[in-house]
Amino acid sequence: MALTQTPPALEFSHVRASRPQTLPFGPNLEARAFLLERDAGNLLIYSNGALAGDAEWLESAGVERQYLNHWHESMFGLAPEELGARPVVHRADAQQVIEHGGRPLTFARRFHLDDDFEAIPIPGHTPGATAYLWDSGERRFLFTGDSVYLHRGRWRVGLLASSDPRSFIESLELMRELDFDVLVPWVTGVGEAWAHPVSPEERHERFGRLIDFIRRAR
Repeated sequence: MALTQTPPALEFSHVRASRPQTLPFGPNLEARAFLLERDAGNLLIYSNGALAGDAEWLESAGVERQYLNHWHESMFGLAPEELGARPVVHRADAQQVIEHGGRPLTFARRFHLDDDFEAIPIPGHTPGATAYLWDSGERRFLFTGDSVYLHRGRWRVGLLASSDPRSFIESLELMRELDFDVLVPWVTGVGEAWAHPVSPEERHERFGRLIDFIRRAR
């Protein structure tokens, strides 16, 4: 099995990181996908161009669906077809995924899958950006794509010229109130930990800073 080594301080049961892909537009940034090992069926969160190299262990584990945070991920490639993992993306980002070769299942609103996984639209970075909240039974993980990502120990926002600042702020306010204790973005700095354990107090403070940043940038 070719697995990215988890930093010693990050040992999470039932979450397995793919090998990272350095991003061409940010050579100091890398993106990963994550396998969630669930009794109700394993899920893959995010995508990158390195998944073909992880196809063997992913196929062995079994993956039912690949949940994309937003359509940019499809630019780098989706899960290998032999996995049989159909991509899932918000309807507002579906056309771009199709243009990059995907055949996605779509949704248009917040929903639960079983009793442990929730899709939460967070428009702003793109119209269809979506966070995923998963309760492993031990921790509550929030997957934010690169709407919120980690770089040099800081939380940052993927505010692009094409982003909608007003929607972005509303989405950050929503995420600030979610009950989670581990942030798992799509993007981190090269060599940095791929997740960030967080207390409720830190969660409120960090999101508050991001909200203030976008308000100043508008």
